Amino acid sequence: MTAIPVKKKVQVSFVIRDEKEPMHRSGVNCLQYDAQTGRLFSGGSDTIIRIWKSPDRKDDSFRVVVNVLFSDIKYYALINNEGSFCGGSSYSVGGKTRVRRDLHLQSMEHHTDWVNDIVLCCGGRNLISASSDTTVKVWNAQKGFCMSTLRTHRDYVRALAYARDVEMVASGGFDQLIYLWDIATLTKLTALNNTVTTSSLTGNKDSIYSLATNPSGTVVISGSTEKVLRVFDPRACQKLMKLRGHTDNVKAVVVNRDGTQCISASSDGTIKLWSIGQQCCISSLKCHSESVWALQVDSNFSCVYSGGRDKRIFRTAINDFKTAQLMFIEDAPVQRLQLIDSESRFIWTATWNSSIKRWPLPSDAQISVEIKSDQYGETIPSIHEPDLTIPGAASIRQHVVLNDKRHIVTKDTDDNVAMWDVLKGRKVCDHGKRPMEEVIKDHFKKVFVPSWFTVDLKSGMLQITLDESDFFSAWVSAKDAGFPNIQNDTKINYGGMLLRALFEHWSRSFSDVDEESPTHRFNSVPGHTPLILCESTGRPIFRLMIRDAAHETESQMLSDFVPPWVLDVVERNQLPKFNKMPFFLLPHLSLGIKTPKKDRLSATEMLQVRKVMEHVYEKILNVNDASYSENGIPSAAQMLSPSLQANIEERVELYCQDQKLDPEMDLRTVKHFIWKQGGDLMLYYKPIR
Repeated sequence: MTAIPVKKKVQVSFVIRDEKEPMHRSGVNCLQYDAQTGRLFSGGSDTIIRIWKSPDRKDDSFRVVVNVLFSDIKYYALINNEGSFCGGSSYSVGGKTRVRRDLHLQSMEHHTDWVNDIVLCCGGRNLISASSDTTVKVWNAQKGFCMSTLRTHRDYVRALAYARDVEMVASGGFDQLIYLWDIATLTKLTALNNTVTTSSLTGNKDSIYSLATNPSGTVVISGSTEKVLRVFDPRACQKLMKLRGHTDNVKAVVVNRDGTQCISASSDGTIKLWSIGQQCCISSLKCHSESVWALQVDSNFSCVYSGGRDKRIFRTAINDFKTAQLMFIEDAPVQRLQLIDSESRFIWTATWNSSIKRWPLPSDAQISVEIKSDQYGETIPSIHEPDLTIPGAASIRQHVVLNDKRHIVTKDTDDNVAMWDVLKGRKVCDHGKRPMEEVIKDHFKKVFVPSWFTVDLKSGMLQITLDESDFFSAWVSAKDAGFPNIQNDTKINYGGMLLRALFEHWSRSFSDVDEESPTHRFNSVPGHTPLILCESTGRPIFRLMIRDAAHETESQMLSDFVPPWVLDVVERNQLPKFNKMPFFLLPHLSLGIKTPKKDRLSATEMLQVRKVMEHVYEKILNVNDASYSENGIPSAAQMLSPSLQANIEERVELYCQDQKLDPEMDLRTVKHFIWKQGGDLMLYYKPIR
């Protein structure tokens, strides 16, 4: 990864997840198929690119045993010849759904945001990916590792286009720019040496959502929210023309081999066939009832398949661009199609759901031109079910941070509720289908802790982000933090504790054995946890698994990228001082004192009410006490005196807003839950007769 001078504000993020994530956790955005190896590549909103084995449709080496339910997909469990369960995907042979063996081969992880597009190149040896993390990455597709990262784009990278004959890739994104990449040059780059010169195509005035090029790379076409197609000559880096006709965002474009015709799909619900030479629209078709997002053409550019928000996939003959045949209906809006135009013809679909499906395609002769309808007038699709489904996993869609600011309750797309521990970076327990509100209520604690992290669910998993501005605000007592064996007066800083855990494998991490240290490592975060250093805009600087911080290369890169506020804790164990809170102490109105003395004090906001009660008893009610200060205002040091009255509740009561205070509360909690207003906190004491 390229060394970048860390000048901007840097945040620390990490993702709470399982060590193995073999299934997509959210929508699948892009697909590529390697016909030589029979492998399918998919990229999704969970930031991960996965590689799958695509089984031959003739493979029938399994026997049905029993119905099971897996990720909301009913299928038959299969046992292989050795008697072992071979679950993994639903598989249909002869109209019956069967389970294939686990089709997941490998996961490729390096992006930190949605993977929007991927292209296979160099005969399947390499893969290029584009992401909302603003980067383009070059991968070794056979071994599954990231070779280099390109950071030229300044905003989401949305689309890629591949010119196979000349090994060129174009990338376009929300920064309105198109960059041209020579793949031979890209594959020579390394993580430490990835300086590369690129050409750019300028002229787009809005965010680019789609790109296309022909195999020889003589033309590049972009679609954007500008509602037009822009056509470029990449050899001269010049704009050739602008094709107008759509009334909404152009979401997909395909072009024929010689670059003379192209087809576009738009959020306006239409598909348009264009003549590039004549600079005009030849024909327009509106077979979809909603936005069209995906296009695929066969190798002869004779028919086009389209899909979109209405979940329907249509086939249209390009020489008869007036009639479309409904092929099949998906169960969610379609984001990407991948046509396999070989002897066994089929098409893969990626949708808003986390599953991927393969649909067998009939031959052209088998496709009826006649449109058939059911008794309700609805068009009957030619294909009724997929022959293979790669199931996905549920994604988290709702979350509530509990008021202890340590635990999070979530609900996923299967309506399963779970609780997570941010400090430990793992799931605490599952609550099944139990109402989320009940779980939150059961775990409510009347304690106030300031917010010290933010939560993001864009990947379908919990991503926790730590920022310098509020990361150190969560000071809590050892008891409230759930460490009863530690001395009760010990104060713990959640942010410092978590930082120490996240960087514990780093050689520069501070090591101590002091149990009363506010960042003492009472817990560790799982070593497989992804750790991300990023700019405040979300643009990534560096990503690694936390256990890899022990490696020499990653350790050196951390030394280059870790910001000073993290080093203060991780390397030097330095934390900011406690926050102070001013408050007034007055005798209770029921005591009938006409001119009560109003004492203004200042103490750490985590001071327990019990300590204030002790102060009242020892310093105010006992007026002959020699340690009482001259001006009648005790210091914070006096208030934190170790002298304890085990039965102080039987001697003094403390009130706020006419509510009797629990001695175990701290001042911060009293101000948040009881005082509930600005200005200094006012506490009233009353001796018990």
